[in-house]
Amino acid sequence: MQKILVTGATGQLGSEFKILSKNYPQFDWIFADRTQISLDYINKLIEQLENIQPNIILNCGAYTAVDKAESETELADVVNHRAVSVIATYTKEHDVKLIHVSTDYVFDGTSSIALNEEALTNPINVYGATKRAGELAALAVNPDVLIIRTSWVYSSFGNNFVKTMSRLMQERDSLNVVNDQIGSPTYAADLAQAMMDIVSNENWIPGIYNYSNEGEISWYEFVLAIQEITGEQCEVKGIPSSAYPTPAARPAYSLLDKSKIIATYGIEVPDYKESLKKCMGLLKG
Repeated sequence: MQKILVTGATGQLGSEFKILSKNYPQFDWIFADRTQISLDYINKLIEQLENIQPNIILNCGAYTAVDKAESETELADVVNHRAVSVIATYTKEHDVKLIHVSTDYVFDGTSSIALNEEALTNPINVYGATKRAGELAALAVNPDVLIIRTSWVYSSFGNNFVKTMSRLMQERDSLNVVNDQIGSPTYAADLAQAMMDIVSNENWIPGIYNYSNEGEISWYEFVLAIQEITGEQCEVKGIPSSAYPTPAARPAYSLLDKSKIIATYGIEVPDYKESLKKCMGLLKG
């Protein structure tokens, strides 16, 4: 029985894999938190991997605190770059398959058309720079790695934009939300399913792929979609990014072109509103 190791098991994507794993009993699943796979402590990492001896690694662990990364540069680099290099080296030496999750923040946001996998990268914050360094390091040591860039991830698990906005709309009379950053949300359950569709496919075609839900929206429009589902009466106002300064700059446009993953693996990509309804249904319980 092949063994699948999921890193970052307590995060949004890792938590979705715990649910999804019930549909894949043909695999022996290992869900590793920070103590079992220490992405922030590289000296332990090889030993931990050798103890587990996986056949497939789904690297969902990452340093994702985008603003905090501006002041925790070293830690972000260790987790998002150097640990990825160690994992990729291990997979090369032991003939292990690796799907590594990356981000739309590798782009600078100056595009006006959906970004494909060949688009030039130019990160504008530390988080994006460390994630891009991780991509390059992984492919340099193991060209057989498969990387999936995703964007605006949310889930019924963990802390995320959807849960925060749902709560704030209940607590406040009005909300200001940035309306000049354009992209598409990703329901973590859909991303997990796409990754398993790849794992289950006979063909393993390495390289970089994009995955997010379908749709082109701003964060402001995302909140309006959440409000449409919840029916909250809060007034939602769109504001420019300049009116909401953050330590880390965000790309103004990072919509991902999904045509490669659809053509290569026949992945079905749900519309963002359909997936949002599913997630909100779970949150309502």
